[in-house]
Amino acid sequence: MDESLLLAKAQQLESQALIQIYDRYSDELYRYAMRLSGNPDLAEECVAETFARLLESFRRGRGPRQFLRAYLYRIAHNWLTDFFRAHREDVALEEVLPLPAPDDPVAEAEMQIRQQAVRAALFHLTPDQRQVVLLRYVEGWELDEIARALQKPVGAVKALQHRAVARLRQILGGENEN
Repeated sequence: MDESLLLAKAQQLESQALIQIYDRYSDELYRYAMRLSGNPDLAEECVAETFARLLESFRRGRGPRQFLRAYLYRIAHNWLTDFFRAHREDVALEEVLPLPAPDDPVAEAEMQIRQQAVRAALFHLTPDQRQVVLLRYVEGWELDEIARALQKPVGAVKALQHRAVARLRQILGGENEN
C-alpha cells in the first residue's frame, strides 16, 4: 500500500493500516534503538513507546501527513534521548563484557568494549548530531531523508554531520592515546 494511502487509513485508526505500519517499520526501529542503547529490553521498550505515541497522535487528530518513517525515527530518537538523560549511569565493566564466545572470547570482549566506547561517545554529541550520525552511518539514510526527519535544511544536516564526526574523532582518538 502506498504510504500516503496508508497514512490516511491509519489516521482513521483502521487496524489493518496500523498493523501494516508496525510490520513495515518495527524491525528497523528496533535495530536503531538497539544500536544506540546496546540493550535489547530498552530497544523493545523504545519501539513499543514509539508506536504508542504514533497511535496517540492519530487519536488526537495529529500525526504525520507524509514522511512517516522520518516521523517514527524522530519519536524513537527523542524517547531514547529523554531516557538516557533521566538515567545517566556509569556502566560497570562486567555489564560491558559478554560471556566468552566459544571461538574467540578475547576478540568478542574487545569488540564489545569498542561498541560501548562508541555508544558512550555518541552521548557526548548533541541530540541532533547523534541522530545524524546514526541515521547516516548506521541506518544508511540519505541527507535529504535526515533533513526531513530533523526538520532542518540539508546544509544544516551536513554541518551537523561534519561537527559530529570531528567530535567523535576527538573523543575516541583521545581514548586511544591514554
